[in-house]
Amino acid sequence: MTAVLVLNADLGPLHRVTLRHAVRMLLREVAVVHESEPDRLIGVYPMPKVVRLVSYVVTRWRFGNGPAWSRAGVHARDGRRCGYCGKDATTIDHILPRSRGGRNTWKNTVAACTVCNQRKGDRTPAEAGMVLRVQPSVPTWHALTQR
Repeated sequence: MTAVLVLNADLGPLHRVTLRHAVRMLLREVAVVHESEPDRLIGVYPMPKVVRLVSYVVTRWRFGNGPAWSRAGVHARDGRRCGYCGKDATTIDHILPRSRGGRNTWKNTVAACTVCNQRKGDRTPAEAGMVLRVQPSVPTWHALTQR
């Protein structure tokens, strides 16, 4: 299926949805066709390329402090690569271990393979003699959705 661009009521881009989802939005009358394929219909509607929402949706969350921390987000940010050796990562490692007050934050966690995570154990990377290959950072929404 082709993707359809969804515009906010102020014509600002929001995201892309499937053609099926766009048709549902048209049927529920939450969106109208803004741009369509010439001479192609889906029922009574022209085949949409771009739909515009009828009422404005507040998107303040997109420009805030970034996405909330999650295990899947850490894997996406690090490209599913171990922060210590570069192999495929299957776990999350806390740079400052949780037993020492380390929290689930973007800057305190990296994706890690099981071997490196076990080797580091309940120590900091310096205590374990391991070097981080990446500098943990807080990702933007755009960076997470591009991966």
